[in-house]
Amino acid sequence: MTAIVPAPFRRHAAAGGSDEISRPLAVEAPVAIEFGGIGYAVLMATPVDLDDLATGFALAERLVDDAGQVVAVDAHATPVGTILRVTLDPACMVRVLDRVRHRVSESGCGLCGIENLEQALRPLPRVTGRSDATPAALFAALERLRDHQPLARETGAVHAAALCDAAGAIRLVREDVGRHNAFDKLIGAMMRAGLGWDGGFALLSSRCSFELVEKAALAGCPLLATISAPTDLAVARAREAGLRLVALARPDAYLEAR
Repeated sequence: MTAIVPAPFRRHAAAGGSDEISRPLAVEAPVAIEFGGIGYAVLMATPVDLDDLATGFALAERLVDDAGQVVAVDAHATPVGTILRVTLDPACMVRVLDRVRHRVSESGCGLCGIENLEQALRPLPRVTGRSDATPAALFAALERLRDHQPLARETGAVHAAALCDAAGAIRLVREDVGRHNAFDKLIGAMMRAGLGWDGGFALLSSRCSFELVEKAALAGCPLLATISAPTDLAVARAREAGLRLVALARPDAYLEAR
C-alpha cells in the first residue's frame, strides 16, 4: 500500500507549446471497515496509517471509549481496495449491532427515518479540558503546518490534521485525501500512543463541518482550529459541547466562534 503514485500528463502553457511530464498523485482508494466480521462502512481514503484510521473511526462512531478496546486491526489488500478487519473488545459489539441497526432501515413506515435523524445528531459530551493556546500559538502553528505535510507538498491533494501544543509547536500530523479521515487518523494515533491534548489544540487544513466538531468533542479536544469556514451546524454543535472553535485561520487573522 502506498500514498503516492506517478502519472503521465501533457502540460500546456498559456504562452503556447506543450510537453510530457510525470506528476505524483495522491492515492484515493476504497477502505472497507469490518467490526467483528460485520461490514460497517466503506471510506475513500489514502491507504496509509490504517491502524490509526480504524481506531479513530471507532471512537468517532462511539463504538469504543479508548484504544484498549481495539484489540486488533488486520489490513487485507485486494485488487479493488483494502479491507480492515477490526477486532473489538466483545463488550463493544453491542454498540456495533445497534449502530448497524440504525444505519440500515428496512421499514417503510417513516418512523425509522425520524429515529435515524435523531441518531445523526446525538447529544455530544461536554469538553472538560481547556486549551492554553494564545493567538500567537495559533499563528505559529499555521506557519509551521506546511513543513509537516509531505504528501500535500508532493501532490497538492490531501488534507492534514495536526496535534499542536499550547505554544503552537506541532507534535503529530496525519494526512489523507479526506479531511474526516485525516482527523480520525490523528485521533487514532494519539489514542494508540497514549497522547493527550495537554492544553494544546487541533489544527485542520480544511473547512469545518459538524462531523469534525463532533470528532473533536468525542476525543476531548479543547480547541479546534480550521483553515476554512465553518457551517452553521458546526458552530451550534461546538457551542453545545463547550468546544472552542477557530475558523478561517489565516497568517494575519482568524475568527473564534462565540
